Amino acid sequence: MEEKKQVQLPENAFRELKEGEEYEPVMSPRKEYPEVNVWSVTWGILMAVLFSAAAAYLGLKVGQVFEAAIPIAIIAVGVSAAAKRSKALGENVIIQSIGACSGSVVAGAIFTLPAIYILQAKYPEMTASFMNIFLASLLGGILGILFLIPFRKYFVKDMHGKYPFPEATATTQVLISGEKGGSQAKPLLIAGIVGGLYDFIVATFGWWNENFTTRVIGWGQQLADNAKLVFKVNTGAAVLGLGYIIGLKYAFVICLGSLAVWWIIVPGMALLFPNDVLNMWDPSITTAIGDMTPEQIFKSYGKSIGIGGIAMAGIIGIWKSRNIIVNAVKGIGKNPAAETAKVQDLRTDRDLPMKIISIGTILTVIITFLFFYFGVFKGNILYAAVGILLVGFIAFLFTTVAANAIAIVGSNPVSGMTLMTLILASVVMVAVGLNGPGGMLAALVMGGVVCTALSVAGSFITDLKIGYWLGTTPKKQEQWKFLGVLVSAATVGGVMMLLNQTYNFASGELAAPQANAMAAVIEPLMSGVGAPWLLYGIGALIAIVLTWFKVPALAFALGMFIPLELNIPLLIGGAVNWFVTTRSKDKKVNDERGEKGTLIASGFIAGGALMGVISALLRFIGFNPINETWLANPLSEALSLAAYLLLITYFIRATRK
Repeated sequence: MEEKKQVQLPENAFRELKEGEEYEPVMSPRKEYPEVNVWSVTWGILMAVLFSAAAAYLGLKVGQVFEAAIPIAIIAVGVSAAAKRSKALGENVIIQSIGACSGSVVAGAIFTLPAIYILQAKYPEMTASFMNIFLASLLGGILGILFLIPFRKYFVKDMHGKYPFPEATATTQVLISGEKGGSQAKPLLIAGIVGGLYDFIVATFGWWNENFTTRVIGWGQQLADNAKLVFKVNTGAAVLGLGYIIGLKYAFVICLGSLAVWWIIVPGMALLFPNDVLNMWDPSITTAIGDMTPEQIFKSYGKSIGIGGIAMAGIIGIWKSRNIIVNAVKGIGKNPAAETAKVQDLRTDRDLPMKIISIGTILTVIITFLFFYFGVFKGNILYAAVGILLVGFIAFLFTTVAANAIAIVGSNPVSGMTLMTLILASVVMVAVGLNGPGGMLAALVMGGVVCTALSVAGSFITDLKIGYWLGTTPKKQEQWKFLGVLVSAATVGGVMMLLNQTYNFASGELAAPQANAMAAVIEPLMSGVGAPWLLYGIGALIAIVLTWFKVPALAFALGMFIPLELNIPLLIGGAVNWFVTTRSKDKKVNDERGEKGTLIASGFIAGGALMGVISALLRFIGFNPINETWLANPLSEALSLAAYLLLITYFIRATRK
């Protein structure tokens, strides 16, 4: 019975704590457990290398970087069980924490730095070296870790039960299931198999379409063509599970933001400007709005409104968190021995000392300045000084925004925040006299540092929340996260150069959609063309109004930025959560069904993520049996809807067993 208690998540793990109530993690804060050793560090490094390579290829191919935390957790549990390691929970968290650097560092690198290769075809004087890519990724990742650590307690402890932390929830369930064993892990395993096979069939074989749209019927196509109105839903298992864990409240706000763009702004622009080509900030736009598809209007205008909303929601969030930020800054240089004895006595409350964080931050900023001075700005001290001030200021302020986004929806709007960074960097650098190809290279490297910092910060808050629930030592996670960033930065630099030599980013054979977007935005800015400030302003105004009416502005703005087909499933998953937890008059039964639903949702996310890796590897070796003609057939979408309804039915029925 004692062993069973040891591996059971407490009843108050996912809810807000009552007055005076404390959360007691799975591993007691008053005992020592195996965490950092040769086994966990070796497996963590191996996972960082493998998943960095896989994520880089998939991200450049289709623009989606899968979060590696869940599949790495599954592998960690599997190898620990195969090796019959006792008390492996702490070790598995360290494996996951080191290995999960792969997805975050890769996202930071591939969203920006391939744009250097893309622009290089037009401007041969631009150079992209391994060292530039490696240092931008490494220094950005280190800054992300250092900037986040002072906020750990606020996000993972003070806000306990107030944020859903969807990815951290799923990963924690995977890790805890490895300790439970037997029938305790059965629901998670079965759901993982069902969700994994479902998503694998779609991603690898394309038996049915991954999206259902109203274009499947004639009047729906006419509505899209004439009124620019379209309904889309991704029918994947992983996204459904994500929606369940997020819950109805946040999913509803996110979806409202998405519908505001797709059903009001997109058709409204087509109605108001049917014959106008609005391209003052982007000369590549040559089509009149009335001739665009809803997707094109969203990409050209709607996303920019979303970016403005995210930026303003972030600024509002920073203002609301000003006391936390001020206290974090005040803590720099303090002697940890002067802190309360209670905090220092508990293993689960130990962070890296603020002296180490402050010295590390100063050293990283100095090294980044030297990197800019010698490697980017070729000896111009003014440009290097302006560059480091911009990078440091933006990365620090938006760290809390990245952490907030991950805590709410499990998705980091890092590409939107980086786009805003690139625009601000370009405007400022042009103002101080730097433009042309040299300015493009500088802005992209600066954007790469910021993008990686925000991506790593967002990912790291997931790791720290997992550690908080399970009872690992934060200080050990923080120390060894630096190694994961180093390994991932070296891997992604090598893989990116290899892929460019193999495919040539400028050829378009690898989509690299985010990097192409960055290149398209930065080139006109450095050539004297403006940015879509009006669209950003509209988004910012929406965020201010929402805040005034006490609507979560960041969640709404995320919905405006993320495509409609990925937002609707969140609402469906949230609705399933509400349905499952309200059908009985017995609260205990509802709670038990809700917990079972969390296990199933986590299985869907875990299975979908793991199969996404396998599918990416199969495509990497050239195995791609998907028939594009079949996917263009409306019947593939009808079949997709039927499969999705069966999946939801399975989910609901499984919670009642």
